[in-house]
Amino acid sequence: MNSNVIAPPVTHIKATAVFTCVLAALAGLMFGLDIGVISGAQQFIQRDFGISDRALEWIVSAMMFGAAVGALGAGWLSVHLGRKRSLILGAVLFVIGSLLCGLAWSPATLIAARVVLGLAIGLATFAAPLYLAEVAPEHIRGAMISTYQLMITIGILVAFLSDTAFSYTGSWRWMLGVIAIPGFLFLLGVLLLPDSPRWLMMRGRREEAIGVLNRLRGDAAIVEREAADIEEQLKTPQRGWHLFLENRNFRRSVGLGVLLQLMQQFTGMNVVMYYAPRIFQTMGYDTAAQMWFTALVGLTNVLATFIAIALIDRVGRKPILYAGFAVMAIGLGVVGTMMHGGIATHAAQIFTVAMLLVFIVGFAMSAGPLVWTLCSEIQPLKGRDFGIGCSTITNWVCNMIVGFTFLSLLNGIGNAATFWLYAALNVVFLVLTVWLVPETKGVTLEQIERNLMQGKRLREIGR
Repeated sequence: MNSNVIAPPVTHIKATAVFTCVLAALAGLMFGLDIGVISGAQQFIQRDFGISDRALEWIVSAMMFGAAVGALGAGWLSVHLGRKRSLILGAVLFVIGSLLCGLAWSPATLIAARVVLGLAIGLATFAAPLYLAEVAPEHIRGAMISTYQLMITIGILVAFLSDTAFSYTGSWRWMLGVIAIPGFLFLLGVLLLPDSPRWLMMRGRREEAIGVLNRLRGDAAIVEREAADIEEQLKTPQRGWHLFLENRNFRRSVGLGVLLQLMQQFTGMNVVMYYAPRIFQTMGYDTAAQMWFTALVGLTNVLATFIAIALIDRVGRKPILYAGFAVMAIGLGVVGTMMHGGIATHAAQIFTVAMLLVFIVGFAMSAGPLVWTLCSEIQPLKGRDFGIGCSTITNWVCNMIVGFTFLSLLNGIGNAATFWLYAALNVVFLVLTVWLVPETKGVTLEQIERNLMQGKRLREIGR
């Protein structure tokens, strides 16, 4: 390197690092758009194609099937193509899938297009947090990963607002197709991103990795220290499958990660995200009110996420989860009771909506972001990729089951019983949190791993 070249000022480098991280975090926006957009389009799709509730469940859940497949292959792609190219591929698939959704000429075509969208999201949900963790400066890493979670909720809100705007004309094709525009802009942005320094090191491209770190850090001492840390970490190879077969304690942490994702999905949150207008229809609201209340759900989700960001490192994981599961159980229990008694007055309608929003707050402040945090904290270094991969695939499979069964539950056991069922599940999850989930606040990953491998009970590995 030419010693006459003047290094850019550190303030500029910090701005470059933040810009890079925020651009990568926009993958969460794509994720949120994909989750939210189908909600407002359903009733118009069902009307135009003349399909049953069962067929509608296939259309909704097809995306989650694609995401599970995408997540399954994302680990291999992120190693062989790199984190950046995985994001590029995800962005391309997102644009193609969105356009196909808008042009769909049959339910089968729409299902196939939703699978393509799911593949994109499965890739992005694996590659984006991994890329962020590897390029973000140490002191803002947590904030940048939290930004990714926040972007998901913002994407859901934007999709709900867009759906509301198009609902006055019933233009479901525009609802589904218009998200190709932010997808294309995201693709252009990802092309500007540098490769992950860690991935470059993995491929033996040390000089390129140093160059990227110089652009992102701007301090030669920090760059050399971080490069040395990466090289040291790479000496510990990932051997998750072998560790899973050989080590009972690792199987326990993988099992806990799977359970945490199951708990997150069966709270009932994605039932509301995917079917909010249908839920408001059961409360007696017309189409316009259904769409605006759905947008209010999205806004509540965004704002309540800030509670988790503010409290996670102050209060700890378990107290927030206790509060969240209790609030969700109460919220859905009351909604079910109101539906059982009949929502005959305007005051009863407003109260029922308010209790549904209470449920949203309970999720967004607790299980939403905290489950992802815990899943990354409880896995030992040698099996971290495998453990997180197992929990991510579980998330999408459970997500698919939820999307594929909700309307059938409404038609089979009734509105009230369906919400009581989800309320009861949240009570079960509260008990499981007390029994199995560790408190990891202020504990190093190394200490958690030592406790796990010494055979301590799962709820005690954070001590």
